[in-house]
Amino acid sequence: MKFNLETAEVFVPDGLPVEAALRRTTHLCIAAHQDDIEIMAAQPILECFQQDERWFTGVVVTDGRGSPRSGMYARYDDEQMREVRFKEQRKAAAVGEYAAQVMLDYPSRVIKDGSQRSAIEDISGLLRACRPQVVYTHNLADKHDTHVAVALRVVEAARSLAPAERPQRLYGCEVWRGLDWLMDADKVMMDLSDQECLQAALLGVFDSQISGGKRYDLASLARRRANATYSESHQVDASTGLSFAMDLTPLMDADRTSPDEWVQTFIQRFAQDVTGRIQRLS
Repeated sequence: MKFNLETAEVFVPDGLPVEAALRRTTHLCIAAHQDDIEIMAAQPILECFQQDERWFTGVVVTDGRGSPRSGMYARYDDEQMREVRFKEQRKAAAVGEYAAQVMLDYPSRVIKDGSQRSAIEDISGLLRACRPQVVYTHNLADKHDTHVAVALRVVEAARSLAPAERPQRLYGCEVWRGLDWLMDADKVMMDLSDQECLQAALLGVFDSQISGGKRYDLASLARRRANATYSESHQVDASTGLSFAMDLTPLMDADRTSPDEWVQTFIQRFAQDVTGRIQRLS
């Protein structure tokens, strides 16, 4: 792989040559930050874990230099934080037995600048090299600017490909805003009932964030449990963990609606459901 930044890297846990490692990918997650993958794409990681025919590859777009820090990391400068977050992401890839872990190493400000094309070119190249069946990224209703920017760059990259080169499905997952508000018919439900120890291990790798003051491990596992319990009001729990996603597949077609209009369709259906229920019961 050739990337626009010389500092970008590809880590292959089992040592396979990079091209072969990427080529075996069936499930690809493109995330903004180190640990976003393990928060939002646990289901495909588990689906591919120790499977010969299914392989998960993770892509982190930004460099991690702007991470909050406290405790033993309080005195780390930006470059030290980048190094420790890269190291943590490699550990997660080894624990989850990923096909490969890519770090594109862009500053967040570059990703949030819609006029910059470098990351789009890198993501397009990765889509061609991996040819995944399914791609996971951030959802368009996320409240973190960098997350939404990454999702938009993924959409742009997919649109730049020939239809035959695009993945079959594109999903936008929950991190900095849950998706329990989506209508049930609009939810992509990812069952996380199994391998809870592996889920915890993947999240626990990111010590710089956890002991640095952000308990993403506890919060993510709790959200999955809450999603499972509150997904259905009149039946017993069908699972012990659920993660939700928004189907962004139609956005890969450049002739379809724009991303802002597309996410409005979900919001409008939610608004209609709320107001309709109030009117019906008044």
